[in-house]
Amino acid sequence: MEIRKATVRDVDAMQSLIQTFANQGLMLPRTAKSLYEHLHCFTVAAEGDKILGVAGLHILWKDLAEIRSLAVDAEQHGRGIGRLIVRQLTQQAEQMGIAQVLSLTYQTTFFEKLSFQTVKKDELPHKVWKDCIYCKKFDHCDEVAMVYYTSIHSQIKELEYVQTS
Repeated sequence: MEIRKATVRDVDAMQSLIQTFANQGLMLPRTAKSLYEHLHCFTVAAEGDKILGVAGLHILWKDLAEIRSLAVDAEQHGRGIGRLIVRQLTQQAEQMGIAQVLSLTYQTTFFEKLSFQTVKKDELPHKVWKDCIYCKKFDHCDEVAMVYYTSIHSQIKELEYVQTS
């Protein structure tokens, strides 16, 4: 299995996988147009030509990115595919100098195992919610906001401490 950046050849399989979970109300659907436009943001897990999992890292601001559309083929659950994709994305965020990686999720135990912490949704910046208006649960969102703090976050906190001391 290979964890790699998505290519145009992957889009149909990515959309199908995402749509499976969107049909269950577990994530927002993604159009092929949206996937092509944001292809550079997506990472896939693949075995040969088969896409086993997908997720995107969307940059929201200078210190915040969001993991979006994390989907793993149901037949592949339990193999650690989601974990590998999320780790790849948090490493990418850190390499870009991003301090925090957000996930809006129902899978809190999964993300806790990857060092994400639950945060209050009302403490998140408004820009996080711009795509939420397309969700049928917009007025009664039941997803949990979780944040992973990269080592960049620790460095910023240390710098703030030194500057205020």
